[in-house]
Amino acid sequence: MIRWIALLLLPLCWPARLPKEDDTIRWSASRRLVWNDFKGKPDGTRDDAALTSSGIGFGYSYSDRDGFTWHIAGLFDKEKSWVKMKDDYILAHEQGHFDITEIFARRLNKELKEYKVSKDRVQKDAPAIYQAIMKEQFEMENRYDDETDNSRKKDKQAAWLEKIRNELNGLERYADYK
Repeated sequence: MIRWIALLLLPLCWPARLPKEDDTIRWSASRRLVWNDFKGKPDGTRDDAALTSSGIGFGYSYSDRDGFTWHIAGLFDKEKSWVKMKDDYILAHEQGHFDITEIFARRLNKELKEYKVSKDRVQKDAPAIYQAIMKEQFEMENRYDDETDNSRKKDKQAAWLEKIRNELNGLERYADYK
C-alpha cells in the first residue's frame, strides 16, 4: 500500500525545502529497498502489512540568463514508511510502489523537456504540469494496489512488476534528471 507525498517546491528554494537527507532515499536502479529502510511506526488501525511513503520532489526556476531549469527527485520517506510483516514478496510489492514513483519522475522530466517555455506562463505551467503528473501517479498507484489486492493476487502482482520494469526501461532516456 502507498501513501505518497508530493513536494511542490517554490522556485529557488530546492535545497532548503527537502526532507533531511538521512530520512529519505533517492531512487536508484542499483539501490533496492530493504526492510531496515522502513523506520516509521505501523498504523495500528490499518490491516496493511507495510506502507511505502514516496513522492517526487520538484523545484523550478526561470530567469532571462539561465532560462527554465528544474530539479526532480524520486524519494522514499523512511520515517513515514512502515512494516508489520516482513516478507520478501511484500517487499517486492513495496519496491513496486517506489519504482512507480520513478516512472512518474521520468515522465515529469520528459514533459518538462518537451515544454515550450513561455516566459509569461512558466509560473502557471510548471506547477500545472507537475500536478497533472501527480494525478496520473496517484491513479496508477491505486490501480496497482487494487488489481494486485495489495500483492495478494500473485499472478497480477507478477504482471504489474513486469509492467513497471517495462515502463522504467521505456523511459530510461529521461532518467537524467538527477
